[in-house]
Amino acid sequence: MKIALLSYSTKPRGGVVHTLALAEALAAAGANVTVWSLGRGGDDRFFRPVDPAVRVRIVPFADGCEDETVGERILRSIATLRDAFDPSPYDIVHAQDCISANAAGRCVRTVHHLDHFTTPELAACHERAIVEPYAHLCVSRSVADELTAGWGIKAEVIPNGVAYERFAGTDPVARDAWRDRLGLYVLTVGGIEPRKGSLDLLEAYALLRTRRPDVRLVIAGGETLFDYRDYRASWEARAVELGVDPVVLGPVGEEELPPLVAAADAFAFPSVKEGFGLAAMEALAAGVPLVVRDLPVLREVFGPAAWFADTPADLATALERALTEADPARRAAGRELAARHTWAEAAERHLDFYRSLR
Repeated sequence: MKIALLSYSTKPRGGVVHTLALAEALAAAGANVTVWSLGRGGDDRFFRPVDPAVRVRIVPFADGCEDETVGERILRSIATLRDAFDPSPYDIVHAQDCISANAAGRCVRTVHHLDHFTTPELAACHERAIVEPYAHLCVSRSVADELTAGWGIKAEVIPNGVAYERFAGTDPVARDAWRDRLGLYVLTVGGIEPRKGSLDLLEAYALLRTRRPDVRLVIAGGETLFDYRDYRASWEARAVELGVDPVVLGPVGEEELPPLVAAADAFAFPSVKEGFGLAAMEALAAGVPLVVRDLPVLREVFGPAAWFADTPADLATALERALTEADPARRAAGRELAARHTWAEAAERHLDFYRSLR
């Protein structure tokens, strides 16, 4: 079976991590897989090496003019990928986001999560990428239920896998190097943006510091297509008002991420919108206490393995408990949960789904 998986970026965002891991697992299961993506900012490869069994096609995407809007960038992204991609050699064309679904034509679509955009071009892109694909997948039942309630679409649910050994078997020397550098810290991965609940986490951190002045907030990641400069400016101004100084690492190298996660004393995941929570599942694999936003989807995915909170005050309280209370049962539940989510199983279920469409 010849499969094309399409993504919008080469950067380490959740959907891109999913695309590459799924592609490699499909290839290991015997499929002929090609991953297509846009190469932004001169990128000619993905953020990490890809198994040679997977073919990679990076479509150059030049930077736009200085005053290019988000909407214009979206439309140019769709057109660039559409012009380069030829679906005819493939039995299955599988898009992982709204940009690639708009570019691909007739395709299968994984809806990782549902958004509500105000930019007209983004809103139209999002809508077309839901209604036009002929088959749909979701990584959680909660998102599949949203899809049914909002559009009458029934989606197959195939959860993410997780690179369990990569996070569970972290090099202790590399882990200790992060601890020596950062001390006691709460980590979040995903950057500073509205969907990640960054302002709420900042407020929670300020409250936590009144009880635990020794703890730092560390933020990793943050590559995104969208323009969150105004939100980032508001976040930085609020940090000054609150008198806190989080450590903002930005994108972290592929080899550095597992020890950074494993060295954390707690992992915060206060997203207001998620489809699964892959970064949080990686933290569980590393044995790190996890605090997540109290959302139905995160209740579904993490159950007894996480602490749940909603408001900044609740987040601060949950983080303090995660930092101070020994809870071996919760930690063991987290490791067991992460170990059950394998990419090999996800790939087999995808292949079964693809065969059902032919």
